Amino acid sequence: MNILDKLFNRNKSPANKSNIQRIDVMNGSPPIFTPFSGDAYSNDLYRSGVDAIAKNFAKLVPTHVITQSGQRKDGDSTLNYILQTRPNPYMNTYDFLYKMATHYFLYNNSFAYLSLDGKGNLSGIYPLSPLSMEFVIDVTGTLYCKFLFLKGREFIVEYSQVVLLRRFYNSNDLLGDDNKAIMPTLDLAHTQNQGMENSIKTSAQIRGLLKYNQVLSSEKLKEAKEDFIKDYLSIENNGGIAALDTKMDYQPIENKPVLINGQQLDAIKNRIYSYLGVSESIINCTYTEDEWSAFYESTIEPLSTQMSLELTGKLFTQREQSFGNSILLESDKLQFTSNTTKITALKELMPLGLLTINQALEILNLPGIEDGDRRLQTLNVADTNIVNKYQMGGKNPDEGNQNSTDKD
Repeated sequence: MNILDKLFNRNKSPANKSNIQRIDVMNGSPPIFTPFSGDAYSNDLYRSGVDAIAKNFAKLVPTHVITQSGQRKDGDSTLNYILQTRPNPYMNTYDFLYKMATHYFLYNNSFAYLSLDGKGNLSGIYPLSPLSMEFVIDVTGTLYCKFLFLKGREFIVEYSQVVLLRRFYNSNDLLGDDNKAIMPTLDLAHTQNQGMENSIKTSAQIRGLLKYNQVLSSEKLKEAKEDFIKDYLSIENNGGIAALDTKMDYQPIENKPVLINGQQLDAIKNRIYSYLGVSESIINCTYTEDEWSAFYESTIEPLSTQMSLELTGKLFTQREQSFGNSILLESDKLQFTSNTTKITALKELMPLGLLTINQALEILNLPGIEDGDRRLQTLNVADTNIVNKYQMGGKNPDEGNQNSTDKD
């Protein structure tokens, strides 16, 4: 049995596929996805930008949490194992998140299938790479995704089991727009690469006209040319001098290749990186703390928010969400700061009791210790209620206010 057959063996497909029809949308073209990228991934600048985003996004930790009355606790351990360690038998969480982010920036639509067991619980999450996908509905109005894979394999899955991340969500009601806007820039970058290659090849060649002052047959002319090239235009001719008699004249052809200046190269590079929302310092890993913070908040965080909302909405019912169930993709931002900033933050936060000992050690990339979940707090910081009682001499502040009101 094919992997796809095993994957979709429990999907909620319509009982009668002949009754499904393509959904109508109010705006945009029909909601049909085809992963055309104009071969953008073959461009080294585009690929390096996508890779920088994807590998940083893949560091996030998806977690099922339950938040009630402002108090947060970890949720189901089995679900967290799938989310944080092994989304499916074929990849770990890093691979899964990396692939989702890569598809997101290549195709502006990224799909994942939520596989459920017989009891309706999540058993795996699989990123999908379909040849095409279109939205369809059945007679009851239920929305489905109709996927087409290699070898003509077709699967229809209920939309509630599909995670869909959309970029440039504008003209179409159900899908993100394509990458046509960046294709002229990628074509220009390709032309630049070809121009540089041809310039190097051209500059390495010596061209000229060899004129003989006597009539020679075609065979003799060709032989004389080969001898001239061998004697004077080969790399063995270190002196660069050609000795000629009256039998021939050599006239070199001056060839000035058109070179591309650095400003033109940087302009194309910056346009591609700006389109992706990444800077060269992020790609080269030479970023400062402020540059990393700007990149995280403008590029990584919006994508993590989108995936968090999708997973929460698809894995939990409205009632379960009302009880505080959600999926969060989080990262410890302090892990990417300098040691000086980390130490400064710990000096400010630890006296307030905001961090446990193990949380502080984790920020410093150190292993935790036994009984390290305790919170330490300086005696210089007291609870507000205790301060009020101290100032009132042990009296209830409300009673004091009441007495002053009665006297008035």
